[in-house]
Amino acid sequence: MPERSPTLVARELTKVIGDKTIVENVSFEVLPGEVFGFLGPNGAGKTTTIRMLVGLIKPTHGSVTVCGFDVRHEFEAAMRNVGCIVETPDLYRFMTGRENLEHFARMLGIDRSAIEAVAETVAMEKRLDQRVGTYSLGMRQRLGIAQALLGSPKLLILDEPANGLDPAGIREMRELVRGLAEERGMSVFVSSHLLAEIELMCDRVAIIHRGRILRTGSVSDLISKQRTMEFRVGDPARALALFRARGVEVTSTDDRLFAPIEEFDAPPLIAALAHEGIEIFHARERVQTLEEMFIDVTGGETVG
Repeated sequence: MPERSPTLVARELTKVIGDKTIVENVSFEVLPGEVFGFLGPNGAGKTTTIRMLVGLIKPTHGSVTVCGFDVRHEFEAAMRNVGCIVETPDLYRFMTGRENLEHFARMLGIDRSAIEAVAETVAMEKRLDQRVGTYSLGMRQRLGIAQALLGSPKLLILDEPANGLDPAGIREMRELVRGLAEERGMSVFVSSHLLAEIELMCDRVAIIHRGRILRTGSVSDLISKQRTMEFRVGDPARALALFRARGVEVTSTDDRLFAPIEEFDAPPLIAALAHEGIEIFHARERVQTLEEMFIDVTGGETVG
């Protein structure tokens, strides 16, 4: 299979305002057909980075390219490949969904025939002729994405797309985003504070903290590096001593022991516990969640 060229490339993005560095040497790539999550606590530099990606502010240092076009020097060519929703969708509530899309299509010089297609993509075709003021938040978010899709972008940038949605709306948003990546080969860049949802939605993530990228990688790789075995036993103190005598440094909580070992290393320990007459209620692999990993690398600061 030929190597895919990145749709979005950020290289050493840095933004200094006065004597404060807001973003420092941030680099990442987003490939065709993948959903890339961008996570960070409040004030980490997420919004500043997004604004540099779409040319709303200029970086102090570094570059952004979209489909090979430099955002600073080839802005119009780059932006023709981008659909973006930063914060809330820019919609006219007194107009219908169709009228909003028609207005935006005129601004872009796009034929109105594209409206039905994007409405169907976001499952809004039956609600287009209702006023936006009657829409739920989830419907407004979907109409905003339809608006962003009108120009047939190669890259979709979404800032908190599931913010304020109920669980059903969050699931619908996840399915929509995954469908755009998998069925259309679109690159989707998602900034979000919903860590459990990012774990389900994204192929890769970058974690930004105090303006710097701390971790970048696939969700599975990032969390699979933190595997432990959890043992629930009848005599934790004796089990703890047995594990440590065998060179396994474990931590304990009530009647549970956590050993930093792989699942295939567990049988000898289970056999040793049984030999000593220590009851074993369960022994199971425990994989760290993205949220737990995030808390570890950021020191527990609030996401937002």
